[in-house]
Amino acid sequence: MSGTTTAAVRPRRRAAGAGANRWVVLVVLCISLLLVALDATVLHVAVPAVTADLKPGAVQLLWIVDVYPLVCASLLILFGSLGDRIGRRRVLLLGYALFGVASGVAALAQTAEMLILARALLGVGGAMIMPATLSILRQVFPDRRERALAIGIWSAVAAVGAAVGPLLGGFLLEHFWWGAVFLVNIPLMLVSLPVGRLLLPESRGGRGGPWDVGGALMAAGGLFGVVLGVQRLGGGEAPASPLTLLPLPAGAVLLFFFVRRQRRHPHPLVDLRMFRRPAFSTSVGCIVLAMLALVGLELIAAQYLQLVLGLSPLQTGLRLLPLTVAAMAAGLAGARMLRRFGPRRMVCFGFCLTAAAVLALTAMGGTDNAPLLLSGFVLLGFGLETTLFGAYESMLSEAPSDQAGCAAAIGETSYQLGAGIGIALLGSVMNAAYAPGLRSVPGVPQHASDAAGHSLGEAYEVAGRLGGPVGAALRRAARDSFVHGLHVTLLVSVGLLVLGAVMALRLPRVMNCAESPAAMELPAPREEAPAPRETEPVPREVKGVESRVSA
Repeated sequence: MSGTTTAAVRPRRRAAGAGANRWVVLVVLCISLLLVALDATVLHVAVPAVTADLKPGAVQLLWIVDVYPLVCASLLILFGSLGDRIGRRRVLLLGYALFGVASGVAALAQTAEMLILARALLGVGGAMIMPATLSILRQVFPDRRERALAIGIWSAVAAVGAAVGPLLGGFLLEHFWWGAVFLVNIPLMLVSLPVGRLLLPESRGGRGGPWDVGGALMAAGGLFGVVLGVQRLGGGEAPASPLTLLPLPAGAVLLFFFVRRQRRHPHPLVDLRMFRRPAFSTSVGCIVLAMLALVGLELIAAQYLQLVLGLSPLQTGLRLLPLTVAAMAAGLAGARMLRRFGPRRMVCFGFCLTAAAVLALTAMGGTDNAPLLLSGFVLLGFGLETTLFGAYESMLSEAPSDQAGCAAAIGETSYQLGAGIGIALLGSVMNAAYAPGLRSVPGVPQHASDAAGHSLGEAYEVAGRLGGPVGAALRRAARDSFVHGLHVTLLVSVGLLVLGAVMALRLPRVMNCAESPAAMELPAPREEAPAPRETEPVPREVKGVESRVSA
């Protein structure tokens, strides 16, 4: 008797705590996101120190940098759907523990192979944490107005993490060895584990039936192949290279059979009927297009600042900092904008503002124009975050609550795929516009012209070896060709952004704060508890966690 009473009281306390402390829950979730975002960029500045210490080969160094985002993107859907089945808080806490252990292994790695393994485990932990944060946020903030504000804060923290990663890494490297960039995760995880266990509410989807292990493995393998192929294309690999030719089509085939399996499976991992709702499918498409247009552009902009304008890495980071600050401001203002303008006008406005900023940046030339760069980056950051905020909020609100983890994983996967494809696409456009300008520089041998056509950095190296007037002419031609290629790439990016603005016209006109129609349109879970048992304590502990959190 007492055991049953205790079992009944415990979930009530947990639900009450979740309602009273939902903003504290948001803080815990934001710390989780901050760690994952930091780890995606903090290693970049430590690569020279890692190379000097562990002496990895070229392929090993590539895997040290790329294995974290590759594994994370591949497993998002797997762990998002698993959280819907066994409990989102449970998956999140397991992700915390794995992330902390993997950070310690990475910091103490003595070989390149050990560091690659540790980075892969970090990717697994990140894939467990990312969708769980958004899906728990979806449950803790059932009111769409409050949820919009929470998502704005969440997205602002993501922008902070991406920007602070290199700065934090540089600070730690000045005072400690390269392993310190990983050790910083451990104390935060040691705090997050007990705090998360005490404060975060447990929730899961109401779908019954066994978990589709075969489908989960197909999704993970398919995404791994596609993301790996796209990363290799973005890294300059030839389309006929084995690293591109094998994984990319193999991954596409696995994803095709995964979709086919989900349509026929009685208990699918991903309910594909979500994509029949225009708001959900359009939001996913907008996320892909926004990242497609802008991630590769950000890399090219960093090269422009350093190689054309001659700024140092620190000066380059400071020039790009206004973009991050503007993105934070847009995230914090996003909830009010969404209520006032609605998803359609907000996302469309974000795309148009970003396109206008990119178009203005085509005025960049071979000399520094600080006011132009400042205004362009501010508009770029504000417009991009406005677009992503509106798309993420609409996608999450349109998904049924029992599929919140899977919907969050779909959004994060779309983000990763859009970023990878954008690097490959815009990098290819840049190379196609840059290389022809170096084929007919007077006095430069053909082999030197071919080598200089690979990148601007390599062109400077070739020019230095040639020396004299010929080297100066090659250097000048390479810089002018790079600026021309940048302009072409910017115009292509503008076209993609305009396409996104047109796509956004399919989003709802107003922000519907009532119960999401998606939850009403999809059929009820197969093992739904009968109505008369709603007041019984034990079924409420098993099936009613999500509804109490929403209350």
